[in-house]
Amino acid sequence: MNYSFDENFYLTQLANCIERGKVNSSSKIPADMIGQPGVEEYLSELLAQNIPPKTILDNALLIGMNRVGEKFRDGKIFIPDVLIAAKAMNAAMEILRPYIVKGDLKLKGKIILATVKGDLHNIGKNLVRMVLEGGGWEVIDLGIDVSSEKIIDTLNKNDVKAVGLSALLTTTMLNMKEIVWDIKNNFPLIPVAVGGAPLNQKFADEIKADLYSPDPQGMLDYLNKNFCLN
Repeated sequence: MNYSFDENFYLTQLANCIERGKVNSSSKIPADMIGQPGVEEYLSELLAQNIPPKTILDNALLIGMNRVGEKFRDGKIFIPDVLIAAKAMNAAMEILRPYIVKGDLKLKGKIILATVKGDLHNIGKNLVRMVLEGGGWEVIDLGIDVSSEKIIDTLNKNDVKAVGLSALLTTTMLNMKEIVWDIKNNFPLIPVAVGGAPLNQKFADEIKADLYSPDPQGMLDYLNKNFCLN
């Protein structure tokens, strides 16, 4: 019997599994896909058929995560759905990690994310990280309660495309002004994005941030527009 491998079918199914958060055939989530192949099976078969890792990333993984980001932005899905999709994406990136290390698969660039000094909340930042990583970016996550000194030190040691700052409190968002100023004073060409529940466009303009987005997809769209022109 001749076996014809349908590349497009596997890429389409992989993108769908990322979007739905289907990790493997043993996963109980989502309920309507129990027993069906998941990310691990489809991705492994694509690699076994010598489909280039970049083709898999561009034509399946990024497509699936982009759908997740857009749906979250539009209020069609919610935080638990994003977390489930992120778990599936993480499973895929673990399989692809050896190809990244070898240089067979190059990510779009490095991004710094941090929750600003005095703020101990990380849910918003973590959502942004998941969407950016799902969009093909390498994220340097500095965590919570981060000072401008730590960000500048990281900028000195890495080739970074942009910095994203998060705050959940009206008190800690005021710390963003000093941090943005310090970054701009030392790295005037590095764009700074800000986000968080109490922020708005007016505040972002006042502190000279380059981007304000109320959702993670906004930062991904900004990065793709400004740094992925080819």
